[in-house]
Amino acid sequence: MDYALMMLAAATAGLLVALLITLVRAIAGPSLYDRVLAVNSFGTKIVLLIAAMGFLAGRPDFLDIALLYALVNFIGTLAVLKFFRYRNLGGASSGERKAETQR
Repeated sequence: MDYALMMLAAATAGLLVALLITLVRAIAGPSLYDRVLAVNSFGTKIVLLIAAMGFLAGRPDFLDIALLYALVNFIGTLAVLKFFRYRNLGGASSGERKAETQR
């Protein structure tokens, strides 16, 4: 077996262990922001896992899928944080807009 494939297999196994630890953190996080951070970290590890599995399978075109998933993960995290800050995805509330116009 080629050493590069053995290294990719070891990296994949390490990523699976890291995914389990991150999943535990996402479930048992003490605050909402800890959970959001853990879910974002989980998504990042999934991107790495998709890329490693693609190269293990001899399909480097999976890297495109991994990049798309990374973009969706980033936008999703921003949307979740914005929702928890403003309680909607539309932006600032009318009270905050009035306060900004009075300045």
